Amino acid sequence: MQKNIGTHLVVDAWEAPSKLLNDPECIRQALLNAISAGGATLIDLCVHQFSPHGVTATATLAESHIAIHTWPEYGYFAADIFFCGAGEPQKALEFLKSALQADRATVTEVVRRFEMPSVMLTETASTLENCDIDRPECVMTT
Repeated sequence: MQKNIGTHLVVDAWEAPSKLLNDPECIRQALLNAISAGGATLIDLCVHQFSPHGVTATATLAESHIAIHTWPEYGYFAADIFFCGAGEPQKALEFLKSALQADRATVTEVVRRFEMPSVMLTETASTLENCDIDRPECVMTT
């Protein structure tokens, strides 16, 4: 059995205005509004302006994270949006694309999951029937 733990969006976006992509305050506001649009909870936000151009911002969320890296000279940005539990990462992405005025984007959606150990109910019932709780070697297996 698989346990889904979240949705991870990997984004490449082009044809965005260089002025927006090179403005750290614009990136900060776009992230804050995207977080709100996605229904997520901000824990911490870090924005860094590179020289001569480019901005990287990371938002640590209660639901996971959003990161964005810009290349204003190409009108390009890459974003990574991972929400586990509550929230709507697609809404956060739509806001981010709109705020940064990207004309083109590709999105790869990855459902993050892991394999859960399977439990055989008949084996569990049998183990419990034959188990003496005073014996330390009696261990229920899954």
